Amino acid sequence: MDSNNKVFQFMEKYLMGPMGKLSQFRIVRGVMAAGMASIPFTIVGSMFLVLNILPDTFPALKGFFDATFFKFSDLYMLANTCTMGILSLYFGLVFGYEYTKIQAQEEKISVNPLNGALLSMFAFFLCLPELVVKGGSLKLVNSITSTETVVNGFRMGATIDRLGTSGIFTAIIMSILAVKLYCLCVKRNWIIKMPETVPAGVSRSFTALIPTFVIVLVVLLINGTLVALGTDIFKMISIPFSFVTNLASSWLGVMVIYFLIHALWIVGIHGATIITSFLTPIVLANMEANQAGGNIPFAGEFNNMFVTVGGSGATLGMVIFITLFAKSTQLKTLGKAAIVPSIFNINEPIIFGMPMVYNPYLAVPFFLAPMVAASIGYFAIKLHMVHAVVAQVPWPSPVGLSGFIGTGGDWRGAVLGIVTALAATVIYYPFIKFYDAKLYKEEQEKGAELAAEATEAATN
Repeated sequence: MDSNNKVFQFMEKYLMGPMGKLSQFRIVRGVMAAGMASIPFTIVGSMFLVLNILPDTFPALKGFFDATFFKFSDLYMLANTCTMGILSLYFGLVFGYEYTKIQAQEEKISVNPLNGALLSMFAFFLCLPELVVKGGSLKLVNSITSTETVVNGFRMGATIDRLGTSGIFTAIIMSILAVKLYCLCVKRNWIIKMPETVPAGVSRSFTALIPTFVIVLVVLLINGTLVALGTDIFKMISIPFSFVTNLASSWLGVMVIYFLIHALWIVGIHGATIITSFLTPIVLANMEANQAGGNIPFAGEFNNMFVTVGGSGATLGMVIFITLFAKSTQLKTLGKAAIVPSIFNINEPIIFGMPMVYNPYLAVPFFLAPMVAASIGYFAIKLHMVHAVVAQVPWPSPVGLSGFIGTGGDWRGAVLGIVTALAATVIYYPFIKFYDAKLYKEEQEKGAELAAEATEAATN
């Protein structure tokens, strides 16, 4: 037990402390809010995409779809284009709003979150057009060929190319810049103040006038300099984040991610919330790449579809086991209370009720089960045994159903989810069996003690 305590103390000192501080950073909280706000758009857009690609999985449906749904596909696929196709716009707006609100509350300055959101969008839009140096002048790129369409600097796909998931990191960085400049102007009193009798909407627009001018000057100066050097803001930002995306999407990167998530959980911090807030832009970009024909395993809701089935730690199978077969009253009662939430990937009752937190008896499978499940899911997709994730599904979706929908209607995705859940259950079995026996023995001994005390009291 002493060695286990030392491990927990080490994790608490070198992991819980730094990650706890990291989760309180203003930028991290803004990114978390933007990721949560994007969920409805990605789910709704993905549902229409699934409808459009079902005949690829079930060829027998093609004739029916050609005669019905596909006659209107250009109409209903606008739902996908206007969600996944412009996701960086949603991200930038929400991040700008939340980040400005946090600045206003914690810096005690009079900045308006709506102004912050609009200024963030403005700064991001300034980065969208592509320019080149031609004949000693800066010119907007115009190129229409069989492989690309760039009109007045805007590279076109289904929408403006840079508005998609590839622009999320640029949107975040430009939102930070815009909000910081906005706050600086307000702090230095570089604003136009209107009399109190002026309506709030009019006053707000004049308050943002000078910050808007400062932002446009700074962004244009930076971008103009970079274009003269043969690049631009968008390309500069995409380089380091492309490296991070590739690293996080590798098998080794996925293993590190799930180790960190569960290392935080084991010492009482909601690891999924902290780590996945950084991963949301990456998995969404990967999902869009899969929609274009890619085969990246770590995309969309890969986590809840194939890894943390039943919640963090991949505990669904274990919960079913203790509900049906546990000898100890504690585990059997806990299982009955947790079984329904676990089906929908909610397992806080298990995390804190069993508990998993600071539990040396279950720490090993709590780490190992999701890492094994992630490995099975990763290589099943990597080796083309299962279609890659192309659609976002609600994270509480039950195992099997989530895999079927997320892979665009591939029945093997449903099977893969069940297989990973069974693999996690096998890993838990010897540990939970031992833990259950230990608790049952303690309950029996406690019951015997109470019975002895009752007998002694009755005799006296």
